[in-house]
Amino acid sequence: MGGQPPEPFDVVCPCCGAKLHVDPELRAVLSHEAPPEERAVKDLTQAVKGLQAEAAQRQSRFEESLKAEKGKRSLLDKKFQEALKKAKDEPITKPIRDIDLD
Repeated sequence: MGGQPPEPFDVVCPCCGAKLHVDPELRAVLSHEAPPEERAVKDLTQAVKGLQAEAAQRQSRFEESLKAEKGKRSLLDKKFQEALKKAKDEPITKPIRDIDLD
């Protein structure tokens, strides 16, 4: 230990890949170099194919929901008719109130 101050060193962040220039004597980061941006799409033709597939998937989901909405009216009508039959078959009774329970 000749009394020379330690030299700053470079460290690469394991999480993001940024380069840090650290001074060991001050225990501080002197400079920061951001990692290069990674492109989400490497090939434009593949990106276009992916977008077309997503569009087709959206269209099919829309058609399914449209069919479900069209059939919803008849389903609700059937449920109403069944509830109406059930209500006609049951005798009419006087509802019990809280005050009647005392």
